[in-house]
Amino acid sequence: MPASEKIQVNINSEIGELEYVITHTPGAEVENMTPENAARALYSDILNLNVALPEYNQFHGVLKKFAKVFEVRDLLADVLKIDSVKTSLIKKICQFESTDDICRYLHGYTSEELARQLIEGVEMRKDTLTKFLDNERFSLHPLPNFFFTRDATFSMNDKVMVSHMANKVRERESWIMEAIFDNHPQIKTETVNPVRLYDKSGKATIEGGDVLIAREDIILCGVSGRTTSQGIDSMLEYLKTKPGVKHLILQELPYSPESFIHLDMVFTLLDRDTCMIFEPLILRSSRHLTIHVVIEEQKVVKITEELNILSALSQLGMDLKPVFCGGQNDIFNMEREQWQSGANFFALAPGKVIGYGRNVHTMEALNNIGYEIIKAKDFLKNKVDIEQVKKFVLTIEGAELSRGGGGARCMTMPLRRKKIDW
Repeated sequence: MPASEKIQVNINSEIGELEYVITHTPGAEVENMTPENAARALYSDILNLNVALPEYNQFHGVLKKFAKVFEVRDLLADVLKIDSVKTSLIKKICQFESTDDICRYLHGYTSEELARQLIEGVEMRKDTLTKFLDNERFSLHPLPNFFFTRDATFSMNDKVMVSHMANKVRERESWIMEAIFDNHPQIKTETVNPVRLYDKSGKATIEGGDVLIAREDIILCGVSGRTTSQGIDSMLEYLKTKPGVKHLILQELPYSPESFIHLDMVFTLLDRDTCMIFEPLILRSSRHLTIHVVIEEQKVVKITEELNILSALSQLGMDLKPVFCGGQNDIFNMEREQWQSGANFFALAPGKVIGYGRNVHTMEALNNIGYEIIKAKDFLKNKVDIEQVKKFVLTIEGAELSRGGGGARCMTMPLRRKKIDW
């Protein structure tokens, strides 16, 4: 696209035809983890980049066939060429992260090199005895979670919401994304940080994996270990400033196991009338509430408990047929495939989605309702003509990627989708 042309952010659904999306290809930051520091990086395992990268490249290749794909590192390097942005971001990072005197070195890096080091980590200069004896390798820790670009920011209509991450080790991701959206010359939007604007409790956190835009007036949100009730209250305050009636449907999630980290690990939208769910939680849990909040005329007019997400959506004119992650008959298959991000799908367009092929029972359930299962590697080699296929799942190999704790939706930050004709 011409450099002078700006992309207007616009996300009013989870399934509208994808036009622009941001991703981050995992790099050295993933292999800078060790078994000793993996837990600090919020991982229960360490990834092998040589195995994960070919899987990711399949995913990335599919996206590029359907939309314009931007890379975080390239966008960051672009905005770091602006001296004021470079100075401000370095100052924020050095002020809030536990660092030594590295800041004076960071200013000397080129924008490309600084972008790389802010993501991959800045190694500690062992120029004092204390540093020499320190077992820590980095002054600024790597960001191994950053390829899950969904979390740090999320698009809502024409704005970009800046997350307040639950764990300090990920906060730099939000600062980087905010700097990009506030300053990149090709992106037209305004950022909103609801926690910064409205929270007074100090307990508010919110992450993009918990937020789904079901329809222009309906937002789904998980109440989880990563998104607190105070964080949702902050978003409610923001929504009060917008015209029209807004519906916020909230789903409580268990804090463990870790596969329940965000709402999109148990519920994603596939089509106008179809969704993928982890059925034991979404339809059968009696301990985890589903709550419907209605906002109208700049105030909350109703907060009620609902039977479940599907029931709440049906009352609003969205009748969805659920497909069960792991299939319908075996709870062990359901649990195993949910753990492997089997409910985490990303829609390229209505009825055209990406997911992990390893979740065979989930794929069988989709195939049973008319979705053609197509291997991404075959699609990328032009072995399949998808123009003739009405509904499909493009399956990426995710044996290694899924060990990071996320799927196709986690690895995308959509900027614009075409409007859905409901």
